[in-house]
Amino acid sequence: MAKDKTRAAERPERPSRAGRRRAGRLLGVAAAAVVVAVVGYFGYEAGANRPGVEMPDQGNLHIQTEREPHVPYNSEPPTSGPHLPYLAPWGVHTMPVAKELQVHNLEDGGVMVQYSCPQGCPELVEKLRAVISQYRDKVILAPYPGLKARIALTAWTRIDAFEDFDAARIQRFIKAYRGIDHHRG
Repeated sequence: MAKDKTRAAERPERPSRAGRRRAGRLLGVAAAAVVVAVVGYFGYEAGANRPGVEMPDQGNLHIQTEREPHVPYNSEPPTSGPHLPYLAPWGVHTMPVAKELQVHNLEDGGVMVQYSCPQGCPELVEKLRAVISQYRDKVILAPYPGLKARIALTAWTRIDAFEDFDAARIQRFIKAYRGIDHHRG
């Protein structure tokens, strides 16, 4: 019997079943916290590195004509809000695209590349055309008279406006937002 007591004393005491369950739960909670932190960090980094400026979402109300009264857009060119129930053709336009029409293209995952050159700028237009010709759809190039900047890029709730042609900047914007559908429901 003395031998049995010695062996029992040499064995480490095992935690009770309840203790093991508690330790397992703590381990599970700790693992979940690590996963949440990692996902949150990468989500923050992805959002922080997105090109352009984020604009408040003005919804996606359909209107029947571009003359139908609606709330004013919160950006110039628009990035969301009331729009027509059909799309402008993808590609190069030589005439401005109505605001109410371009917003529907943005909702469908499109990117607008627009320019304003009061005295004309055929060299800029050719450079922009060369960039957007790489995309079969979901991108429109069009003039936008009265822009405050020479070039404006828009996607759903995003805008980037600048003066000088920058192919890498334009491609980065298109790559970030082209093809993301924003229909609700």
